[in-house]
Amino acid sequence: MTKLSDDNYRSVPLNATLALAALVVIIAGMKVGADLLVPLLLATFIAVVCTSPVQWLNRIGLSMRMSAFLTLMVLLGFLSLIGLLVVNSFSIFVAALPEIESRLYEQYWNMLNALSSRGLAINPDQINSLFETEDGGSWMPALLGQLGNFFMQSIIVGLLVIFMLFETLNVREKVSRALENPAPSLKRFSEFSVTLKRYLAVKTAISLATGALVWLSCMVVGVDFPLLWGVLAFALNFIPNIGSALAAIPPVLLLLVAQDGGAFQALLLASAYLVINFVLGNLIEPRIMGQALGLSTFVAFLSLVVWGWIFGAAGMLLSVVLTMTLKIALDSHPQTRWIARLLGPGKRRVKDSRASDASLPPWKRKN
Repeated sequence: MTKLSDDNYRSVPLNATLALAALVVIIAGMKVGADLLVPLLLATFIAVVCTSPVQWLNRIGLSMRMSAFLTLMVLLGFLSLIGLLVVNSFSIFVAALPEIESRLYEQYWNMLNALSSRGLAINPDQINSLFETEDGGSWMPALLGQLGNFFMQSIIVGLLVIFMLFETLNVREKVSRALENPAPSLKRFSEFSVTLKRYLAVKTAISLATGALVWLSCMVVGVDFPLLWGVLAFALNFIPNIGSALAAIPPVLLLLVAQDGGAFQALLLASAYLVINFVLGNLIEPRIMGQALGLSTFVAFLSLVVWGWIFGAAGMLLSVVLTMTLKIALDSHPQTRWIARLLGPGKRRVKDSRASDASLPPWKRKN
């Protein structure tokens, strides 16, 4: 008995070393295959969100395939409308960019002169060298190239969403045929799927509300291109901690240098951003999701750094979603549930009574 326990004790460092080595190999593989994995992950999350309206349409009488087709048509129409409006707004923004650049340059020189009059001398050449490209050319061709790559990636993601959504219609049947005892795996997969769909639906709804309120605030304050800033706020709301601040920088700067703007209007718009993200991000979102679907502040920021390093800008956008997916997957298995609790905020009360667990939703139950 003692020898057996000693052998188990000696195997702990070996298992930990093997787990760490496997983790390094997995992270290295994800970083190398980022160009393939990012569209696949985006398509997966969009397909998961789309399964909820598909199931709702099926419950009211439509077939599963017709429900999936109708959901895809509605999604395609909505995204096409938003895309056309954003492209039109962006083209107007690019046309007005030289005038905006001249205003920013004028404000830049006014700031340098004001600092110089107060005894703080700054060499303009040193600051200009920070913003110059290596070849001395314009950044516009690089931006257009990135936009072209974005549209190609969007087409790939759209096709993947279509195939994935139709593939999920019979995934339970495939798992049942593939496994000898599918009941435990199907149970855990069902809990994981329900929790993930709920999280993605809530996060997407909060981001849509953020974008709509930002668009309305920009309209009220009088910022140019309000739809563009609303879409930017929607996308960057998925980035924890710093996403909202990054989304506020362009419209606030634009309003600051605008002819009909000024410091007061810029401060008003910045306050609107602050109120919107405080109310939606700190009050409404935690109440809807609950502590079980939360991350600690350190884990959220660490996920931003890690996923951003692995997948780049797309990893920063998906950092919380990817970490929450990992947390939900870990929480769905009894042997890894302790890791999921370490990733959480640590404020959830755990009851020992099985009867009380029966009244909780699947993502809060103990198995």
